[in-house]
Amino acid sequence: MTSITTQDYTIHFNTDGYDKLNTFLKTRKYSKLFFLVDNNTHNHCLPHFLSQISTDKEIEIIEIETGETHKNIDTCSGVWNALSELNADRKCLIINVGGGVVTDLGGFVASTFKRGVDFINVPTSLLAMVDASIGGKTGVDLGALKNQIGVFNTPKMIIVDTAYLNTLPQLEMRSGLAEMLKHGLIHNKLYWSRLEDLSKLTLEDLDDLIHESIIIKKDIVEQDPNEDNLRKTLNFGHTLGHAIESYYLSRTDKPTLLHGDAVAIGMILATFISTQLTGFSEKENAMIKKVIKAIYGSVEISENDYAPIIELLKYDKKNEHGHINFVLLEAIGKPKIDCQVDNELIIKALNFYKE
Repeated sequence: MTSITTQDYTIHFNTDGYDKLNTFLKTRKYSKLFFLVDNNTHNHCLPHFLSQISTDKEIEIIEIETGETHKNIDTCSGVWNALSELNADRKCLIINVGGGVVTDLGGFVASTFKRGVDFINVPTSLLAMVDASIGGKTGVDLGALKNQIGVFNTPKMIIVDTAYLNTLPQLEMRSGLAEMLKHGLIHNKLYWSRLEDLSKLTLEDLDDLIHESIIIKKDIVEQDPNEDNLRKTLNFGHTLGHAIESYYLSRTDKPTLLHGDAVAIGMILATFISTQLTGFSEKENAMIKKVIKAIYGSVEISENDYAPIIELLKYDKKNEHGHINFVLLEAIGKPKIDCQVDNELIIKALNFYKE
């Protein structure tokens, strides 16, 4: 896979990425290297990464707890304190080795420590490779509310090594696939169709699809880096998806939903709403629901859950002037932003999901 150059940084792939990183480290006078990992990536990914790099810089490792529930300001405070205790200065480099929680939180920590230090993202999950680590969004959750605190800031480079996917549980792979499906629905019908039947895909196919997914997101972000217009399309499925994810995170009587599982539900809901508001094909709506449910199954959502899920929509980052804004589809590859949806239609969509 060839490198992908953005306006601010380059995304390198597999072994070429380590060559580029080693050259980068030789030419930069960093005082010290800090590796941010979680429990899992410390054990399963960091040894491979360290075996690939060559540097005479002092190395320190900072570990955080695994999981979305630890993506918060308390964890940031712990990392900031660790950096201070380990004598990090403004010339240090933070390398985030992990999934979306690590790259989101690590980017935010780096962007705010001593008013900003350099960082590099090394995504180790499919979700982080195709979405979380790309595009310069950094941040953490506020309680159960997703990504409420953060800044836009870009890494010095990103290294995507698909060998790390061998360490992922199948559920995490499935979670990342949701963002790839989203890229097909908002951008390219041919790309969506290549993902419809996963049984036909080889590992080489997956590498190519990851590369293409990153290009789709990169192209959208470059046209609208601060999410004023076109970049909002990347939130397809996320308005209700985030609300459902937050609701399930806050409830001890509910299963914890991975991000991609929640977004998969959100895409089914948004596609149904599109048939009611934007003229989206009912035939393709049924097909999309069938494809997504074949991959993700069904999550039980009772009618008692509807009201608290809808209440959480008011915290969505796309909201403006008190209006809750959805991304809908006029057709596959033709999204429409800033659509307002009433609660009655949201309830109809939730009932459609359960059918």
